[in-house]
Amino acid sequence: MGVFPYKKCHRLTRRQDFVRLSHRGPRAENSWFIAAFRPALGPETRLGVTVTRKVGCAVVRNRIKRLVREYFRLHRHLLSPPHDVNVIAKAVAKNADNATLFAALEDIFGRVGKAASR
Repeated sequence: MGVFPYKKCHRLTRRQDFVRLSHRGPRAENSWFIAAFRPALGPETRLGVTVTRKVGCAVVRNRIKRLVREYFRLHRHLLSPPHDVNVIAKAVAKNADNATLFAALEDIFGRVGKAASR
């Protein structure tokens, strides 16, 4: 795992956490993703990924989830103070290549980071 592990404590796992973000959290959006976020209740920044069947088959959905988790793993330290973030993929994300999705994630997490530092 090395320097940037992705452990269970870095994941949103309970439904109530996802509901809390979707009902009360501010949002950042671009052409490929929507991110709902709030200050974390614990000491770690946590990530949830939502990719519905509208996006594509299981292979496509899992590819997008892997890319989001990998981006988060490498850039989690930029979100300070800790936040809970739920990244929701839009249907157009299935046609994008990896570089485009990484650029879109950089934009989304940049917006979350700016809002977090306020």
